[in-house]
Amino acid sequence: MKNIIFLALCLCFTGMANAQGGRQRVIDTAGEIPLWPNGAPGSEGKTGPERVRIAETGDHVVTHINNPSIKPYIPAGGGSQRTALIIAPGGGHVELWIDHEGYHEAEYFRDRGIAAFVLKYRLAREPGSTYTVDGEELADIRRAIRYVRSHAREWGIDTSKIGVMGFSAGGEVAGLSAMRFENGNPDAGDPVERVSSRPNFQALIYPGGTARLDPVPGAPPIFLLGGYKDRPDISEGIARVYIKYKEAGIPAELHIYADQGHGFGMRPTNKGAVAGWPDRFLEWLKEIGD
Repeated sequence: MKNIIFLALCLCFTGMANAQGGRQRVIDTAGEIPLWPNGAPGSEGKTGPERVRIAETGDHVVTHINNPSIKPYIPAGGGSQRTALIIAPGGGHVELWIDHEGYHEAEYFRDRGIAAFVLKYRLAREPGSTYTVDGEELADIRRAIRYVRSHAREWGIDTSKIGVMGFSAGGEVAGLSAMRFENGNPDAGDPVERVSSRPNFQALIYPGGTARLDPVPGAPPIFLLGGYKDRPDISEGIARVYIKYKEAGIPAELHIYADQGHGFGMRPTNKGAVAGWPDRFLEWLKEIGD
């Protein structure tokens, strides 16, 4: 009898642990929209599921993305002049830290009247990946911009107020989208491809690849933000990007927080000045007219 009770208790606790682990590893994918309904170019034959791990910080970290998507966060109520923001999380092009560099920001900006979209893009530096930053990753964010622009009426969005925000590696991808945008093809069979992929503004939060980020003719205004204690290519690199945009006559704003390193994103544990960075971004948007 004692053995039966002991076994039952073991099964009970094992079940509880498994259930808790299962809840931890589940991301609510309800409402996610594949960017290419019939599969993304370059991902042919790749049908494996996405994987999610839990970091020590409790963050959901996503890998094995073969079907890029956006998850909309649309403000309540009607509207036709909303600003839209496509958010690209970071993770070194190896993974996506999608909570503090994605979902948290999307909820915050949605609650302040901005239509936000969290982008899951393919990962160029994940082990075994066949994707590239300048190929599939850039294609994914371009497609996200076009998708939102082509569905602007549905979501009450002003097509001239669609921008990008990227963190770390996602900041590099967002910055590239503001350099290598394409006009729409009016003859395309896919209506999404008929509209422009140019973002109307860009917010790069401790972006990687700063040496690659140059202003080009028609580049949109830029908001740059990072930490003084970040690695030099970012903490010094964003200052160089600011200067390049200033010299090109393109509106630019730069914030560097003295006591911050890399990856602070938007967390409940953020304290002091850095906790207010989302409001600095909203103030900047208002100043540039978005």
